[in-house]
This record gives sequence, C-alpha cells and structure tokens, in this order.
Amino acid sequence: MAEAKSAMRKPVFTKVDQLRPGTGGHNLILKVASSKTVLQKGRPDGPQVHQMRITECLVGDETGTIVFTARNDQVDLMKPDGTVILRNAKIDMFKGSMRLAVDKWGRVEVTEPASFTVKDDNNLSLVEYELVNVVEE
Repeated sequence: MAEAKSAMRKPVFTKVDQLRPGTGGHNLILKVASSKTVLQKGRPDGPQVHQMRITECLVGDETGTIVFTARNDQVDLMKPDGTVILRNAKIDMFKGSMRLAVDKWGRVEVTEPASFTVKDDNNLSLVEYELVNVVEE
C-alpha cells in the first residue's frame, strides 16, 4: 500500500560552509559558541516598542562558524552552549563580511543539544568580500 504523502516538505538543512553572500532561505542547526551584546536601547521595564537589543553570537556546526546577529526576543534564545534551529535565515553583509540573520519571515527555535563538535577554525565572518561592480560594455 502506498503511503499517503504529507503536504509538509521536510526542510533542507544547510551547513555553515555552504553559506554565501546575498543568499537566504537557509535552515540551519547550530550550536551557540558565544554571544556579546552590541546594542541595548531603552529600559528593560520600559515599553517594548522602544526597546532594542542586538547581540552578536558566534554560532556554528561541524563545518565552520559564522556570526549571527540576534535581535530583541531572539537574544534570549541564544544561550552559549545551547543548540538552535534557524529557519529561513539570510546572509547580511556587514563591512564586507557575512552575518547570519533571521528577520520577521524566519524563526529561531531552541532545540535538543546537537551531537556535533563545532569547527571553530573556519569562521566565515572573518572572510572579507570585496563588492565588485560589474560594468557592462
């Protein structure tokens, strides 16, 4: 008997070393290596509308690491040594280097601890890309 096909497609997961500038729609399972707050605006007890938090987190898998820019509510999910699933993540460029980000079209979820060891000697955010303007003759 043929199995009924489910309408949900299984997400395809990307590895860190496959990330490229200007790409999006990535699903990744990552471990959080570290995080540091780069911006905190507004009072924690103030109105949520005016509160803004940005944390740069070094995240990675067995192929490499990259800086993930966590914003506002995402910050609370990015605990060092935790494992997260990023859904529909995209690559932003910041001063010529890649940053992983999840906007309102994506999701950050805390998940079971991953079994892989993070490859920490391959940080994609340390690679500088030169933006080349191609002139059509």
